Amino acid sequence: MVGVGLIGTGFMGKCHAIAWNAVGTVFPDVDKPKLVHLGEVNDELARRKAGEFGFAKGSGDWRAVVNDPEVDVVSLTTPNQFHPEMAIAILEAGKHLWCEKPMAPSFAEAEAMAKAARASGKVAGLGYNYIQNPAIRHIGALLEEKIIGDVNLVRVEMDEDFMADPEALFFWKHEASSGYGALDDFAVHPLSLIKALFGRVSRVMCDMVKPYADRKTASGTRRAVETYDIASVLMHLENGVAGTLLVNRSAWGRKGRIAIQIFGSKGSILYDQERMNEFQLYLTADRPTEQGYRTILVAPHHKPYDSFLPAPGHGLGFNDLKMIECRELLMRIAGKPARIIDFDEGLEIERTVHAMARSFQEQRWVDVR
Repeated sequence: MVGVGLIGTGFMGKCHAIAWNAVGTVFPDVDKPKLVHLGEVNDELARRKAGEFGFAKGSGDWRAVVNDPEVDVVSLTTPNQFHPEMAIAILEAGKHLWCEKPMAPSFAEAEAMAKAARASGKVAGLGYNYIQNPAIRHIGALLEEKIIGDVNLVRVEMDEDFMADPEALFFWKHEASSGYGALDDFAVHPLSLIKALFGRVSRVMCDMVKPYADRKTASGTRRAVETYDIASVLMHLENGVAGTLLVNRSAWGRKGRIAIQIFGSKGSILYDQERMNEFQLYLTADRPTEQGYRTILVAPHHKPYDSFLPAPGHGLGFNDLKMIECRELLMRIAGKPARIIDFDEGLEIERTVHAMARSFQEQRWVDVR
């Protein structure tokens, strides 16, 4: 039985806890893990969250989780700037690691994390759960079959409105220590989908924008915003496909949108994460009198939907994707084939993000290398 540790109990920490609690029930091909040790910023919060999340014990010192001999794998869900020190300590302690994205604010830190993962020989996976969606998996299979012919353009947009309100207070995601902003806060998710469906990005041209120059603080003063909520990127993929990536954390009305448009020589595929249990398919092979987008609903024959539901059209949710990701991590730990983005693959995504930022700084096309 795999012993689990968890560091951080915010939004993503709770998602990981739900996944660890449910994975053995949903997927009987993996053993049910043992929830051993939870870490938070103080003992009181750690004990309370351990009780809520189902962990045997909680500590106000994250190193107690790392050094616990009963812990075999650690979920790391703290803010980005804490990832490098904690991730390297976890790996050096001989633990497997499930780390939320992005890897780190700087590329040098991400490289150090990947180096530590290679040296440890342990599994180090990243929280790119959108690649686990049965709809995305099936879109990948259709692209392999060349059902829409040779792809010539992929267009991806990711929009949310959690920073759209100009009166919202300054918080840690506005600090430069957290990274560039929308580019590495969540553009990495579309990049994970591009990587899973198409492979490497080779060249980029990027622009970034701050819609609000400063924000109020809790004390009533105003503080300059140090990160960029909007980014627009032109891309060339290594396989010759052209691409565009548009991301916005200040897009009123958008809640969890990752819209993908894939255009090929014989058709096109459309997908939107806000309607994550369906996608649209257009085929020129259809008779002209019936040509048009058809909606494909996710169903039991789109694996692993069938592990959750026996009937089509009922729909999976965000936390279900996290359970699938958790199962894939356990499969990799067991030495079996698994669909995860490990630290070396994640480093390629980080390399792409930093190339985009460099393109913005230098106002030119930049090679990803």
